[in-house]
Amino acid sequence: MLISVDTSVAHLAGALGVNTYLLSPNSPDWRWLLDRDDTPWYPGMRLFRQAKAGVWDDVLASVAESVRSLSAARR
Repeated sequence: MLISVDTSVAHLAGALGVNTYLLSPNSPDWRWLLDRDDTPWYPGMRLFRQAKAGVWDDVLASVAESVRSLSAARR
């Protein structure tokens, strides 16, 4: 799994089918569309979006909760 902001590494991971969590700013690149947490381009990618520009705390909390859930499900 990769956790990343919008970089070439995130795109490469998505293209290779690696499970990827992408942290997206409040005003995202057009590729990430709007009002969704997935992307048609990379089926293994999940988007975590800022609700307010410059505030990452809620995004990181959501990522942490998702990772905890994945970890618990694998036990």
